[in-house]
Amino acid sequence: MESPFKANILKGKVALLTGGGSGIGFEISTQFGKHGASVAIMGRRKSVLDSAVSALHSLGIPAIGLEGDVRKLEDAQRVVAATVKHFGKLDILVNAAAGNFLVSAEDLSPNGFKTVMDIDSVGTFTMCHEALKYLKKDGPGRSSSSGGFILNISATLHYTASWYQIHVSAAKAAVDALTRNLALEWGTDYEIRVNGIAPGPIGDTTGMRKLVPQEINSKARDYMPLYKLGEKWDIAMAALYLASDAGKYINGTTLIVDGGLWLSQPRDLAKDAVKELSRTVEKRSRAAPIGIPTSKTKILFKVTAARSKAPHSSQPTNPKARSTIAWRVPFTGPVISAISGLWAFLGPGLARQDIGLSSLPSCGSVKRVQS
Repeated sequence: MESPFKANILKGKVALLTGGGSGIGFEISTQFGKHGASVAIMGRRKSVLDSAVSALHSLGIPAIGLEGDVRKLEDAQRVVAATVKHFGKLDILVNAAAGNFLVSAEDLSPNGFKTVMDIDSVGTFTMCHEALKYLKKDGPGRSSSSGGFILNISATLHYTASWYQIHVSAAKAAVDALTRNLALEWGTDYEIRVNGIAPGPIGDTTGMRKLVPQEINSKARDYMPLYKLGEKWDIAMAALYLASDAGKYINGTTLIVDGGLWLSQPRDLAKDAVKELSRTVEKRSRAAPIGIPTSKTKILFKVTAARSKAPHSSQPTNPKARSTIAWRVPFTGPVISAISGLWAFLGPGLARQDIGLSSLPSCGSVKRVQS
C-alpha cells in the first residue's frame, strides 16, 4: 500500500531500532528508510540481521545490522555508540524488541516471567538510558533546535486482563509507565519526545501465527469492530507520524492501533430489538407512576429554618423560633417524584441564595397536598 506521507518526511534522520530485523520492527525500519532515514537495526541473531540489512540495501536504504541483547548493558552501550560512530548522530530510538508465549499464570515459572520483563521493560529502559546523551539537544552531531524522539512498542493486553498473558501484560504496563515518566522528565529537561504505540492483532506477523490458531483467528474477525486484522504497515504509518514533525507536539502518549478491538463488546441485542425495546419503554414512561393520581395535585414546598434577626428590628435572634415559607404550585401526578428528588438535592442552596434567605442553615421537606 502506498504511503500517505511525503517521501522525505524523515530526511537526514538516523534511527536505531531494537527488534528491527523482523516483524513490526522490520516494517518500521523499512518505512523509515523509504522516507529518508538512515537505519541501524539491533538483534540477537546474525542471520536475521544480515537478511534484513540486505533487503533494506536493495531498496536503497542506508542500513547497518548490530548484534546485541537489550538485556545486557554492555550490548546496549556498544550498539548505541556504533550507530553514532557509523552515521554521525542519533535522532530516533525505537524499542520494538519483545518476548511472548502463551502460558497460564499457574504454569509460568518465575524465570519465564523475569525473562519477558527483562526484554520488554528492563531492555526498553536500558536502551533509553544509553541513548539519552545522544538524543539531547546539542548531542553529538545534533542541532540545538530540539531533542530526539523515542518510540516504545507496547500492547493493549494490560488495559483489562488477558488469558495466559500475565507476563506480557505486566511487562507492557511497565513500558507504558516508562513512556509517560520519560516524556515528563526528558521532555522537560531535554525536549526529547517519548511516545508509544500499542498494536492490536497484526495478521501478517510470526507472533500472530504462533500464538493464535487459525480457527480462533477466523472467529475473532466476526466480533472485531472493523472485521479485520491489522497489518504491519498500519503500525509503521503510525510510527512515521509520531517520529516526524507531524507529531512534534505529541509527548507521553501511547497510540492504540487496533481497529478499536480492545473496546469491543459482544452485541447483546440486535438493532431491531433495541428499537422495539425503546418504543416499549417510551410507552411505559408516558403512563402515570403506580400509586400516584393522574389528577392535578398541588405541591407544597415547605422550608423551615432558624429565624434571623429582622433587618430593622432591635429584637435579638431567637434560635428556637421557626419560619415556614410555602409555595403552592399545580403539577400533574407523574412529575411529583421528580420534583421531590430535585428539591431534596437543590433545596439547601435555593434557600440560602435564590430566595435571599442567606441566613437559613437548612431546608425542610417537600410534601403533596390535595387541592
